[in-house]
Amino acid sequence: MKKDNLLFILIALIVIILDQASKFIISGSIHYFESISVIDGFFNLVNVTNRGMAFGMMNRPDAGMSLYFLIAVTIIAIFLIIIWFAKLKQGDRRLLFGLSLILGGGIGNLIDRIRVKGVTDFIDIYIGSHHWPAFNVADSAITIGTIWIAVFIVFFNPSK
Repeated sequence: MKKDNLLFILIALIVIILDQASKFIISGSIHYFESISVIDGFFNLVNVTNRGMAFGMMNRPDAGMSLYFLIAVTIIAIFLIIIWFAKLKQGDRRLLFGLSLILGGGIGNLIDRIRVKGVTDFIDIYIGSHHWPAFNVADSAITIGTIWIAVFIVFFNPSK
């Protein structure tokens, strides 16, 4: 196996393990809808399930057909990430880290959607009464990976 392939899989696997382990710990130690203050006025640990998309869009208790739609879209996105990685040229290998983060995050959230019909979120960042939608390790990995890729494409694209 090529070094790049191994690194791609390893990073994604680390994200999946961290994501699933953190969700397991939260689900086992914090009651549903409970909030524990970590940094007063800024950061809580919570236990909520997002049955919708990113940042709670389409979040409804009766996910219905949207659950299957989100599972299908996630599987397609994972497939496209793997194809993108496979087609990377040598100069584009710096994209590997971002793609791996997105892949791991996508798989982590896909596992939740299949297992509990939603995504377990537990990081609650807020200032005063203004809360950012709760999120998790997978969401963080997807966001960081997306920013990594965007910065690379805008500032370091070798095809310029």
